[in-house]
Amino acid sequence: MPVTELGPERCDALLRFFEALPEGDLTFIKEEVTDPDTVRSWATDTSPGGRWVAVDTGGEGADGTDEVTGYVAVRPLPGWSDHVGEVRLVVSPTRRGSGLGRELARQALVGAVSSGLSKLVVEVVAEQGAALALFTDLGFTGEALLRDHIRDRTGELRDLMVLAHHVQETWAGMDTVGITDDLDAGSG
Repeated sequence: MPVTELGPERCDALLRFFEALPEGDLTFIKEEVTDPDTVRSWATDTSPGGRWVAVDTGGEGADGTDEVTGYVAVRPLPGWSDHVGEVRLVVSPTRRGSGLGRELARQALVGAVSSGLSKLVVEVVAEQGAALALFTDLGFTGEALLRDHIRDRTGELRDLMVLAHHVQETWAGMDTVGITDDLDAGSG
């Protein structure tokens, strides 16, 4: 399943992807992902980082078009933290456990490093063991545990973990997981 940079031709499919997510998944997304104007604006965003989608080109969309099955973004933080990018990752419930999340997370890491960001952070609900394992396998380490920091749509308080990837400190580890090969391929 190809992972490709988000362009205008994929915005409608991305909107369908977000609209089909379970309500519980939408709880933890910071942006207005079901607003067409918001999603379409992403396709022309030129800030560092990037946005990518996993696309099933088998014509499974409702109108016979490609179907988006995953999304990842790296959004640079503002001001004096503009060297830091926040990773946002969502995979279709039907594709979880297939390795797609790892592929998207690797793309985010490659894109962030290529755009000059020196640190990445990701926020993960503490109970999401698979997501924690995915990011720690890619060299992210725990930086903070924020107890009762978020409230889900049912009103229940949840702990939030903040994981970070310091690019310079983990460069050798990146080679171990094959990301330097991806960086070399992207620059050649």
